[in-house]
Amino acid sequence: MRKFILFDNDGVLVETEPLYFEANVKALKELGITLTFERYMKIMARGGTAWEVAIEAGITKDVIDKKRFQRDIYYQELIKTRNTAIPNVKEILKELSQNYKMAIITTSRRVDFELIHKNTGITEFMEFILCVEDYERAKPHPDPYLAGLNRFKALKEETIVVEDSQRGLTSAFNAGIDCVVVKNEFTLTHNFSKAKYKIESLKELNTIL
Repeated sequence: MRKFILFDNDGVLVETEPLYFEANVKALKELGITLTFERYMKIMARGGTAWEVAIEAGITKDVIDKKRFQRDIYYQELIKTRNTAIPNVKEILKELSQNYKMAIITTSRRVDFELIHKNTGITEFMEFILCVEDYERAKPHPDPYLAGLNRFKALKEETIVVEDSQRGLTSAFNAGIDCVVVKNEFTLTHNFSKAKYKIESLKELNTIL
């Protein structure tokens, strides 16, 4: 019987992934590098970094580090000025919270996460949030979701993960936890063959738990 739900954040609870892509594109363009959507999707699916294209172009680490800092600024500017809401998420979480304990397991930096959720009201339904600073290795490694299990003191069979990306699915799979993949136009090209369930939207989650 399921008792715990571990949610990914970006693309599942808020629509921020296109903004992160946009910020990377802008920063890399300033180095004279074009990052295509297709290349970015392949990199993200396996848990890589967009800065691989800069390394391939011979850009030095010092220059990349400075430009990554600029990318983070661009991303935060987009978060502040764009609508990241996914329809009906709060209502869905409110209903789920009556029967399940929930948490968010994200690869976002905590500073970005807190900016994203400054006014969403989503975190009030969560027992805790784990950001990239809270575990040793990021997705697709199992560390993030194993840390979530440990925090809840939950069994794997009592828990389900909700993801939208191949990287996140792989993390859950490597942790031995069943994963539900919710459809996201931004990650349609990813391989979701290891998913236990696939749903069109978050509102279907209650029907498979």
